[in-house]
Amino acid sequence: MTKLTRRAALGASLALPTLARAQDVWPSRSVRIIVPYAAGGGTDVTTRAIAEQLTARFGRSFVVENRPGANGIVGTEAVARSAPDGYTLGAQTSTHIMARQLGPLPYDPVTDFTLLSITARYPMVMMASMRAPFQDVGGLIRAARAQPGGVPQGTSDAQSSFAARQFALRAGIELNEVPYRGSGAYLADLTAGHLPVAWGSPATAAALVASGQVRVIGVTSPQRSPYLPDVPTLTEAGVPQTDFVGWFAILAPARLPTTIAMQLNTAINEIIATPAMRARYATLGNEAAPMDLEQLAALMRADDAKWEQATRDGLIRRTP
Repeated sequence: MTKLTRRAALGASLALPTLARAQDVWPSRSVRIIVPYAAGGGTDVTTRAIAEQLTARFGRSFVVENRPGANGIVGTEAVARSAPDGYTLGAQTSTHIMARQLGPLPYDPVTDFTLLSITARYPMVMMASMRAPFQDVGGLIRAARAQPGGVPQGTSDAQSSFAARQFALRAGIELNEVPYRGSGAYLADLTAGHLPVAWGSPATAAALVASGQVRVIGVTSPQRSPYLPDVPTLTEAGVPQTDFVGWFAILAPARLPTTIAMQLNTAINEIIATPAMRARYATLGNEAAPMDLEQLAALMRADDAKWEQATRDGLIRRTP
């Protein structure tokens, strides 16, 4: 009995490292992805499409949690303050880096995060209500010049505000900006005709365009979007130097273990390259943009410098 007991104890001790490694395998439980904007907007829609595929790939639930507030700062801070263990991720847009120029932040948008993937690139689109008294960019400009204070233009974050401000400056019109808490928040006003124009991503506009509730009258990309081939760029519409291409991303708190970061980077890059996801993106006006971790870190630094220059040029204004 003594020999048997010793052998059993030895066997159990040898099994412990294997058991510990099995328990440490990521993910061993569900993962949450915090979207710092309201449900229904482009960030939310794109993130849910990725989360669905990550769930299928890893066999654990990737749950999207909407936590809007303070132009995305509330949800983003929650990600920054989370444990870097791979169980709390965040969804972001180009405004993540731009936000530094708008005012003080409770986190550093570059050093407090690990950028895991650019899930999609997209232009901003100018959406007009079907009840607006104009049908194209030229008509909007004429209406703005005839209306003291300009035509109301809905925005929902720093990037849509930048696009609207850049457009107004280049078009030589006054900007009557109406800020909303997330693109999902202005859709009711836009479709009801209470708001004539709004700026958002193609993902935000897709369903409304398909149902005939809004029309897209301009895009901010240098070339026409392959998903909106009949919509002119703003340069084509007579307003040059109004280029903007944004991105959706998945990130994590800083100091995320490299092994987890590489797993997520590889998984998302492979997901966005599949025919099924490309077809899904086609309905949202998004384009895949796979990058490795080094390229992503370089992108964050480049965007930081770009938005700093835009602030010096007066296209981004700090909040008082």
